[in-house]
Amino acid sequence: MGPLLRAWRERRRISQLELALRADSSARHISFIETGRSRPSEEMVLRLAEHLDVPVRERNALLLAAGYAPHYPETPLDDPALDALRDGMERLIQGYEPYPALVVDAGYTVVAANRGITMLLEGVPEKLMTPAPNAMRLTLHPEGLAPRIRNLREWRGHLLAQMEREIALHRSDQLRALYEEVAAYPVPEDAPGVEPAEPVPYFALPMQIEHDGRILSFVSSISTFNTPMDVTVAELAIETFLPADPATTKYLHMLAG
Repeated sequence: MGPLLRAWRERRRISQLELALRADSSARHISFIETGRSRPSEEMVLRLAEHLDVPVRERNALLLAAGYAPHYPETPLDDPALDALRDGMERLIQGYEPYPALVVDAGYTVVAANRGITMLLEGVPEKLMTPAPNAMRLTLHPEGLAPRIRNLREWRGHLLAQMEREIALHRSDQLRALYEEVAAYPVPEDAPGVEPAEPVPYFALPMQIEHDGRILSFVSSISTFNTPMDVTVAELAIETFLPADPATTKYLHMLAG
């Protein structure tokens, strides 16, 4: 596991000495592990992974490389063991209505969404919705939301930068392929709809999207599960969209009746 450990340490820009101090070890021991002169215990592998903030899936890879069995299971999301989790996520995003919210996995596949998201996706062709809708494709595809996003270049740059960070963190070939696909989508020179009547001072980059002749403005927040002990759970993310101006808030509540 030496090369893997070194790669994670360098990615985190941590010296052998600093890692040793964090993990209650010695720089000499860390060096011996990285060069293959020493085989760490299972407990040490997990401790080093924790202090390097290695994602759960990659912690299993470190354990396998060190000759140990994976520590974290990967339970299918439809497994009865995760019934309580699924129910909790559904209640959470439904309780967020009328504002949009959705749950995605590590590859941005949408596993749950509320009526606020359904409203935004009105008019999106069926081919982008089946068999499993992907949040990045839905947003950036020329037949998806992209033509209606009024600040597409800025929002696209934000999403691609987010994906780049996750690729660096997870080293996922699947995520890399998705990134290359959506980054290659053409960006329209202009977009239909109306511009806001006056500029609004935003506290975060908003997504400004046309819906039914109006410009709706949202800022997004992403939540993940703290200290997950399952790969599937660790890779889930709940994204909520908060209205960024009073007009958007008023309109969504009007739609909700």
